[in-house]
Amino acid sequence: MGWIAIRMLTGDRVKFIGILFGVAFSTLLITQQLTIFVNLLLRGAAAVHEISTADVWVMDQAGRTSDVTLPLPATALDRVRSVPGVAWAAPLIRSGAAVRTPEGDLEPVTVIGVDDASLIGLPRTMLEGHRDALADPDAVFIDDVGSRKLFANGGAVGTRLELNDQRAVIRGIVDATPTFTGTVILYTRYSNALNYLPGTRNRLSFVLVRAAPGITPQALAARIGRETGFRARTSDEFADDGLNYIIENTGIPINFGITVALGFIVGVAIVGLTFTLFIRDNIKQFGALKAIGVTNNKIRLMVVAQSGLVGLIGYGFGLMLTVGFILGGTSNSDTFKGFYIPWQIPLIAAASVIVMLLLTGVLALRAVLNTEPAEVFR
Repeated sequence: MGWIAIRMLTGDRVKFIGILFGVAFSTLLITQQLTIFVNLLLRGAAAVHEISTADVWVMDQAGRTSDVTLPLPATALDRVRSVPGVAWAAPLIRSGAAVRTPEGDLEPVTVIGVDDASLIGLPRTMLEGHRDALADPDAVFIDDVGSRKLFANGGAVGTRLELNDQRAVIRGIVDATPTFTGTVILYTRYSNALNYLPGTRNRLSFVLVRAAPGITPQALAARIGRETGFRARTSDEFADDGLNYIIENTGIPINFGITVALGFIVGVAIVGLTFTLFIRDNIKQFGALKAIGVTNNKIRLMVVAQSGLVGLIGYGFGLMLTVGFILGGTSNSDTFKGFYIPWQIPLIAAASVIVMLLLTGVLALRAVLNTEPAEVFR
């Protein structure tokens, strides 16, 4: 009976293609939008994940994310280092500035000042140049995305910039994950960052801490907060703070949620309408099957076989289009750098397709099960 059901479905190619299109389009929209949404959220935690050696981030009590914080006094570094259980602590400056390129263009940038001695806070991978070059006078490193943005024709290394009315020379290019703000990132030594950034009483953005052996980051963060009065968060907690800040303070979740919901609704509408028309056009064939003794349970299995076929093909085609879109985006555009499809998203899309087919299948079955065998003789 399954073979007969498939032959009935594929016999009307227009409706068969229409049902496949509805499932594929819905799958594409759901997986694509969820993938973009998740990766945008993850960029809110990119700055934290970039520094994998730090177990705890210490900041002002008003600090919320890597981009939303208040500077600490310079004495905060020594206070944190004096807390028992701290293996090492390093300073980090992270602040906005503006650079003027040799062409005279003005570009907003994020300046990150890393520890002079250990260079903790610098990305692990150098694409051009050497880490030791950051010790040169006025040396800065630029992230690869920012390099292509400011210097489309290449040749960034060795270029002189005007950073807040001071001289800065690009000595290397680092492989850094873009952040949610998407600004150009310049890395320099902590001592240089103090000169590049506007002077205020407090300059230190964060203290990066490594827990000593035998103490957990959670216990150390609680101890630092208790003994210093600063806000201390483990790396995982601070990364989650960045995600939650985007969710709570932007319209991104609502906009993407509406798009995903519309994809599901449109898929149900297309598949339901086309499947209903298919059943109506084949009502006499179903009546003939019932006239020769085919039971309602076998009729149900036939509709399940038809739904399963279009669901499998349509879902696979929609997922393939999503993979092609993401791979094409990451290969040709810096906007999609680092984007990937989490394994949970195809499962969510598969569940949505199953629900969609169940809804449309139930509606179609009502007409079939109510068909009288005598219908074929009218």
